[in-house]
Amino acid sequence: MLKQFLVPEADQVMVTEEKARAGTQAVFEKMGLPADEAESCADVLLTSDLRGCESHGISNMLRAYIKSYGDGSYNPRPNVKTVRESAVSATWDGDRGLGLHIGPRAMELAMEKADQYGMGAVAAKNTAHFGMLAYYALQAIERDMIGIAMVSAGGNAMVPTFGSEPVFGTQPIAWGVPAGEMPPFVFDVATTQVAGNKLLLAKRIGSKIEPGWLAEPDGTPVMEPIDVPDWGAGYKMLPFGGTRENGGHKGYGFAAIADIMSGVLSGNGPGFIADRSYAFFVMAMKVDAFRDVAEFKADMDLLLKKLADNKPAPGHDRVMYAGLPEHEETAIRKRDGIPYHREVAEWFNSMSAELDLGVSFP
Repeated sequence: MLKQFLVPEADQVMVTEEKARAGTQAVFEKMGLPADEAESCADVLLTSDLRGCESHGISNMLRAYIKSYGDGSYNPRPNVKTVRESAVSATWDGDRGLGLHIGPRAMELAMEKADQYGMGAVAAKNTAHFGMLAYYALQAIERDMIGIAMVSAGGNAMVPTFGSEPVFGTQPIAWGVPAGEMPPFVFDVATTQVAGNKLLLAKRIGSKIEPGWLAEPDGTPVMEPIDVPDWGAGYKMLPFGGTRENGGHKGYGFAAIADIMSGVLSGNGPGFIADRSYAFFVMAMKVDAFRDVAEFKADMDLLLKKLADNKPAPGHDRVMYAGLPEHEETAIRKRDGIPYHREVAEWFNSMSAELDLGVSFP
């Protein structure tokens, strides 16, 4: 992550994976989820924190989920219905279930179909926040499949290039590809300049945002560093690339693709109509439907090693590829613990006492 989002060492509270996992699962069970599904939801959040994607882990999301379960926005025991199904596809109605709750099952079905027919896909409407998309790509990687995930995340965040009215959410997209000896390729990005949840991290530690990340209320790109504004101040998010001259139209196009493949294809509707009812799309492609798996992985290793061994430009230590730093960070955090901000630890302990969870950080 960029330095703007990293917890300063002085504010870090190190928590073991085991304690963070136990506490998170206890929260989901308290919200009314069955134990096995609470464990699955906790795994999505902890995988995010272990990989260094703290924007979509406990720090921001767990408190938001508690609020949404508490006010009835989320259904802890959704009756997921199949709206339409074919040999290689399915469309679900998620019955207001959290995406973390439904998403792993959707990818499992996509992979079952891919096992039989080479490809499988599931689109789901009427769901809630989906968490870190890399999780679903990693599910496919474990089965020697290419995993794809997209989300239509409402319509009140991102303006189109040259626009002043928000049409999209952050509309993330992820791809995951298995390799042999090299860590797998896992690309997971918002189609905005920066993920919305990362702005919460920056605000927590007092960082400024970079030029071209946001737009003024009238749509004019903000081209100087500013403090992270309050969400209700009227600022909008720009597509990745920011301005047209820097390629903002490309992020805008990818945001539209995520909205089409998730919201429109599932029947949820475009994000700006569905607003905060999320929709998602997951797809699995079986590698050996196309070619020998070992040969494919050998070629992936050639590609990824070439990237990782690339001579760095002046002022840089090394060249990374998508998934490599997260793979390395996971090993470090499994060994040393997860560095949560002290504010997060204080919030968790207060919430744990209130809900009588019997778990505290650190």
